[in-house]
Amino acid sequence: MSDAAPDVLADAREAVVEYAPELARLTPGRTGNLSVRDGDRFAVTPTGVAYDAFDAGDVPVVDLDGERVAGRMKPSSEVPMHRHIYRGYGSDAIVHTHSPWATTMAVLHEELPPIHYMIVSVGKRVPVAEYAPYGTEELAANVVAAMEEANATASFIENHGLVVTADDVETALEHTTHVEDLSRLYLQSSAVGDPVELLESELDTAIEQFEGYGQDA
Repeated sequence: MSDAAPDVLADAREAVVEYAPELARLTPGRTGNLSVRDGDRFAVTPTGVAYDAFDAGDVPVVDLDGERVAGRMKPSSEVPMHRHIYRGYGSDAIVHTHSPWATTMAVLHEELPPIHYMIVSVGKRVPVAEYAPYGTEELAANVVAAMEEANATASFIENHGLVVTADDVETALEHTTHVEDLSRLYLQSSAVGDPVELLESELDTAIEQFEGYGQDA
């Protein structure tokens, strides 16, 4: 497909190009993907391409039915997962990685408990979605089900990796880094003792504090 509509989701496509190097930092090789939504369409990283080897005109644009409507390159094989999450969450960005510590949790089929208050950036725990072949509707449904059951915006995927959704791509990448760091902390502390989880009341307090965090506009 030639890009007959170069202005379709121009800002979202530029954002995919801008933040692709951050994805490369988190996930090995050409694994993982990210997307940015605008309305009923989203721009997503192309499949099987190095993260520094495409420009905005290459970036595929896909609608929520899975049809590619712009972009010179084929979209990520995980389009079904992005579609299902956008339909279920109404968020505007998704990051999927095979980062080492989070993927270790995925291989262990072990959820991330609330061992540190930063977990509330994605919920009170990070669940584990049931395995299914990558790029399938079944896997997409499993991920959304796990996130909804845990009331979380992140999920490990058994023997696969991590997915995080947020209101914008910068936040999604930041939260992905939080989960990766907390996974490392949990696995390291588990190796020398029994990690102590925060109480529900302590998590609720952290959530309240986060609502007023940062600078006023």
